[in-house]
Amino acid sequence: QAQVVESGGGLVQPGGSLRLSCVRSGSTRSINDMGWYRQAPGKERELVATVTSSGNTNYADAVKGRFTISRDNAKNTVSLQMNSLKPEDTAVYYCYAQMLSLTGRRWQDYWGQGTLVTVSS
Repeated sequence: QAQVVESGGGLVQPGGSLRLSCVRSGSTRSINDMGWYRQAPGKERELVATVTSSGNTNYADAVKGRFTISRDNAKNTVSLQMNSLKPEDTAVYYCYAQMLSLTGRRWQDYWGQGTLVTVSS
């Protein structure tokens, strides 16, 4: 049973930093893209950052220059370093890992349970 588990959320003051981590376990299937989405209160879930298996990254405009996504393929992990946090960054952050199906014919997105980041004074 493949699992994707996030950690590292918490309460931080504006301007502070947090590092979120996510690990895929319970599977040896190949991982394609990994990344982070977030969902703020009253808003739709939005993409934060993604990283491909080869290390190419993509960031939402709202976090570009402040957040950094990285992955360790050997450890099946992806992290999100969040600097210069703003109150509008407050959200539940979800990690995903895109893995091959058991048949190997399609990619499937596996999601973590979410970790809450609260940026407040």
